[in-house]
Amino acid sequence: MKEFAYIHDEKHNPSPLRAVPALASFSDDQLDDVLNSSSLLQCEPGDCIIKEGSIDSRIYVLLSGELEVRVGTKKVASITRIGEVFGELALVNHDKRLASVLASSKAVCLAVDQKFLQDIHPREQDPDFHAALYEFVARLVVRKLEATSRRLAQVEKELRELKEAQAAPAAKPVVPKLKRPVKRAPAAAVRKPARSR
Repeated sequence: MKEFAYIHDEKHNPSPLRAVPALASFSDDQLDDVLNSSSLLQCEPGDCIIKEGSIDSRIYVLLSGELEVRVGTKKVASITRIGEVFGELALVNHDKRLASVLASSKAVCLAVDQKFLQDIHPREQDPDFHAALYEFVARLVVRKLEATSRRLAQVEKELRELKEAQAAPAAKPVVPKLKRPVKRAPAAAVRKPARSR
């Protein structure tokens, strides 16, 4: 994975970033500061962008390619939409990463270092910037909660349908009744009636 400083024309934000609704939280000047504190990551398939259990202060935006989210060795999600933001909870909980994010194809990500942002915009001196930063994270969390709620409702519906299918009595196969063979006396035992003369 290669990392470069992100250099952009001020007041001219690239289209993948204009496609991120949550970035509407920032004014143009604030967004310039966000981008100026960012790096570009060029990833090859298999490169690890976020490592489960690590602590870092970056928030990421997918600019191209596809990523996968893993917990342990299990793939739990994909990140494929250009402009999708991930790793934003680092800003809120300052805790270990709960999952790994790896490149599943060649990919380019924008990495925003929110600790650097806090250094250049101390909370006490620039409360407006921090309000915009937390609004940005709140918008992201709300969108992800909505998507999770929709998926959970779908899974609950599928589970209910499976339970109903199992609870319904299984139709018993119709077995045709076989006719019992008629018992006939052996031919020798059959007497012919005597003829009357």
